[in-house]
Amino acid sequence: MGTATGSFTAETLRRGVEGNTGNTLLSLYADDAEIRIVDRDTQPSHPRVLRGRPQIAQLLDDVYRRDMTHKLDQCVVQGDHAAYSESCEYGDGVRVLTESMITLRDGKIAEQIMIQAWDE
Repeated sequence: MGTATGSFTAETLRRGVEGNTGNTLLSLYADDAEIRIVDRDTQPSHPRVLRGRPQIAQLLDDVYRRDMTHKLDQCVVQGDHAAYSESCEYGDGVRVLTESMITLRDGKIAEQIMIQAWDE
């Protein structure tokens, strides 16, 4: 796993993803960061778009309040870009897989495209 300049590293991402709250993960985002989410409910032509840390914080608060575990499976960092795979499992056994491509600016996540799928 590589590293980028500034505060973002594969290890800080791991600590954020695998933590008990979204606070560490939120600290990796720039104030004006944007996340585009594509899944079964929000198709590529109409993704869910979150703009800024307050909207991202709401998402992370919701996700980390759930009865589920999070694991960073793989992460590749090259210059101002990173890609990672995350697997999650709810307490009832339902699994979720996300793949993200991010753009870094000054060591913070500026843009993220997240594709997620889960058991039905």
